[in-house]
Amino acid sequence: MLLLFAILLSGIVTGRLLWGRRLRFVPRLITGIIRVLLFLLGVEVGADPAIVGGLFTLGRTAFVLFAFSVAGSIASAWLLGRWVRGNCPADAARDGERVPLWRTLRGSLVIVALFAAGCVAGGLFVVPCDPASSRLSTWVLYALMFTVGVSLGNDRTLAGEIRRLDPRLALLPAVTAVGTLAGAALAARFVAPWGLTDSLAVGAGFGYYSLSGIFISDLRSAELGTVALLCNILRELFTLVAAPLVARWAGPLAAVSIGGATSFDTTLPVITCAAGRPYAVVAVFHGCALDLSVPFLVTLFCML
Repeated sequence: MLLLFAILLSGIVTGRLLWGRRLRFVPRLITGIIRVLLFLLGVEVGADPAIVGGLFTLGRTAFVLFAFSVAGSIASAWLLGRWVRGNCPADAARDGERVPLWRTLRGSLVIVALFAAGCVAGGLFVVPCDPASSRLSTWVLYALMFTVGVSLGNDRTLAGEIRRLDPRLALLPAVTAVGTLAGAALAARFVAPWGLTDSLAVGAGFGYYSLSGIFISDLRSAELGTVALLCNILRELFTLVAAPLVARWAGPLAAVSIGGATSFDTTLPVITCAAGRPYAVVAVFHGCALDLSVPFLVTLFCML
């Protein structure tokens, strides 16, 4: 996480050094990198027999937990947005009117298509290298973080907009955690034979699918670990696809909240575009805080 933060910071510094130049190519470059990253994620998912084997047997449980957890985070973030003046859904709706809904959906469909193509390619082993073992996706993520930093640092108006943000937005990570865990608790009654603590452990991954899946597999069972992996992958994909719609209908804070721990890295560009550039700082803080909480909360619920 510290390395990602350093890369983002170096991108911001680079963007500030290039203030005299109009970097019109950067948004298109960010979009291209996101698409490559989603394709590689699809390859990793399709090539993993544990995930593919659990899609039909454990997929329903993962989907229920994902749906309830994300709904809880959206509801709690919406309430926080209503409390914090200037961050209500109406603001997001006015911003969202600048971009036609069909254009937003077109981008989301491209993301889904690329992920699906990656899954097929990974399942058929037609990709010449394994992204997981070659760390290719990691390097692409580094490139994404640096490019996002350049985009933020090159924006002359960003600092003033950030200063106008309400300090109560620092509560968003706690609000996301409470809403997510409340949703996971409600989902427990629909995911038998898994119990309440199992649901809470899965929800406490907050989109951090790799770490939470490993922890739960070690502390509980491989089956529940697969559920956690699928659930948190669904959360990340949902954020990449639906963040613009969530920002439009439930407010910018909800768009940040659904990203969970990933709002610091993979989903940051999409969230920034959907919620607005000033919320990039909120998203980074939100993702870092939840990222740090995952090992502690997952372990806690697995030990109960």
